[in-house]
Amino acid sequence: MAMSYLWLHQYRIHLQVTEVVLCILAIIYLFQSDMEPTAVNTWLLIVLPFPIIGALLLAYTKLDIGYTGMKRAIQSNIDRSSGILKQDNQALEELKQCHTSNYNLVQYLENVNGSFPVYRHTKTTYFPSGEDKFEEMKKQLLKAEKYIFLEYFIIGEGEMWGEILAILKQKVQEGVEVRVLYDGMNEFSTLSFDYKKRLQNIGIQSRVFASVTPFLSTYYNYRDHRKILLIDGKVAFTGGVNLADEYINKIERFGYWKDTALMLEGPAVDTFIVLFLQMWTYSHELLDVTPYMVEHEGFDTLGFVVPYGDIPLDKDKVGKNVYIDILNHARDFVHIMTPYLILDGELLHALKFAAERGVDVIIIMPGIPDKKSAYYLAKTYYPTLLASGVKIYEYTPGFIHAKVFVSDNSRAVVGTINLDYRSLYHHFECATYLYGTSSVLDIEEDFQATKDQCHRVSTTDVKNLPFYQKTLGLLARLVAPLM
Repeated sequence: MAMSYLWLHQYRIHLQVTEVVLCILAIIYLFQSDMEPTAVNTWLLIVLPFPIIGALLLAYTKLDIGYTGMKRAIQSNIDRSSGILKQDNQALEELKQCHTSNYNLVQYLENVNGSFPVYRHTKTTYFPSGEDKFEEMKKQLLKAEKYIFLEYFIIGEGEMWGEILAILKQKVQEGVEVRVLYDGMNEFSTLSFDYKKRLQNIGIQSRVFASVTPFLSTYYNYRDHRKILLIDGKVAFTGGVNLADEYINKIERFGYWKDTALMLEGPAVDTFIVLFLQMWTYSHELLDVTPYMVEHEGFDTLGFVVPYGDIPLDKDKVGKNVYIDILNHARDFVHIMTPYLILDGELLHALKFAAERGVDVIIIMPGIPDKKSAYYLAKTYYPTLLASGVKIYEYTPGFIHAKVFVSDNSRAVVGTINLDYRSLYHHFECATYLYGTSSVLDIEEDFQATKDQCHRVSTTDVKNLPFYQKTLGLLARLVAPLM
């Protein structure tokens, strides 16, 4: 008995030494890394009480097992497509003359990984609902003569996708080239595992991004959250609207589903062509982009348009940086619609500082959430935001899925990028930055109409939240970067 105790005690000491060593190594790594401070704090909460499990989990996520191949392939495509998109120097100079801060932001977008130029003579049309986008999508799809490209995070069988699929079948029979790219998580939620083959059987070229297979890998953390529709190189759609019935309110999920979208016509469509083909060919050779691009006559429109993408492959957090730039340079107002509010330190500071400078910062959040944990977490930010003068509204009819920033009746962003860690750090995203276009005023008009259907959150509302909501929200906030 005594010998057994001594044997176990010997290994207990070894275990304790291992725990201490792993804990120290993990802490050294966290404090010398360029990780966002909130994420560092989250990892410390995991590593300190559970040194072995926490350190191994940290190593697993940071080594990105299984992800290296994807990263190399997509970066290779980005490198190979470098130079395809040409910057209009005259547009750049005109922007410099009319607004310096916008010029600086556009320079940043041109210089980031991927290089996104600014365009003029592009017509933009804003859709304040999924229903509006759907009706225009069908009209544009029926006009297709050469090709149709679709890249969507969610495709769900139902009325919306059924009508679109019927048009795609018709177009394939007419000789139109159709490509459909969807995220691999659909295979676990809305589509069958053989859906790619089913599409190919009717003549539609189809690929699944990051298909989920039984292999332990951080590869699955990086999802294609983009929503892109391209037609003949002339028309592009983006925004929050996926291809499933809740997005057009044919079925009810979480009350009325409020979403938004943007249609581009003209030269700026070229950026979305490149973004789509980079993702389509991430595990293959990059297609020759030039046959899919057309000579644009251009539209007699005011303003500047910059479509851009964001990827979790580099240190440029493009989506977050654009949002922060808008907040930092706003003079009168910044109005935001977002389904989620899971903020890192930089975004939280930018929101508060803008309000403290006297800028009218308003955030519209869902009144009925799709994910209660994220909803309770979002409410933990309310007290400090309200104290700084940020106004928060909750959409009474249901769920807000729109991802919109609009500022000073001059600048706006419509895209796929939520105010949460997944969109800002882990997902492939896209958006369009607008300056001085007529659609900016349409976006602000829609924001005000939406706000009229909202309840303004007061400090009393926050104080009176049920105890369990506050508790669950605070617990979720401890691991916010992992949500």
